[in-house]
Amino acid sequence: MALPRTLKDFDVYYQGLDFIGQVTKFTRPKLTMKMEEFTAAGVGPVKIDLGLKLLEAEHSYGGHMRDILNDFGGSISSVLLRFCGAYQRDDTDEVDAVEIELRGRHEEIDAGTDEAGKLTELKVKTPCTYYCERVNGKNVVEIDLLNKIFIVNGVDRWEAVRQALGK
Repeated sequence: MALPRTLKDFDVYYQGLDFIGQVTKFTRPKLTMKMEEFTAAGVGPVKIDLGLKLLEAEHSYGGHMRDILNDFGGSISSVLLRFCGAYQRDDTDEVDAVEIELRGRHEEIDAGTDEAGKLTELKVKTPCTYYCERVNGKNVVEIDLLNKIFIVNGVDRWEAVRQALGK
């Protein structure tokens, strides 16, 4: 029997600044293939790979976050986010360090409702041009949409396409 790896704690670094004690939630981008069903004589139905869908992170913070507001409206990859999580198995006490590095720009900053004497939350939506997930220091997935890089477990799935384009 094995128990699941559970998130014990996490931190977010924003443009290199440590936001421990301020970040309340972090939703990493969904890794989703863009596919279309195809049927032809003798085959199908199958789903044809048409690339990747939009990568988008959502993150929330307690209180007013001026550093985040300062970056609103920047260039397509102007924001650097880094999620660091400690996932632990209770049966073995083994801890995995999971790091997710993102680049993008904020699409939406929602400060919610302000009410005196109440906690506030700033919610941010950040579409991403770059995604890299590392487990215990090893790259597992790296996606660089602007440079057409898509590496999973050391295999560059778009290398042949780049070569065909002379890149």
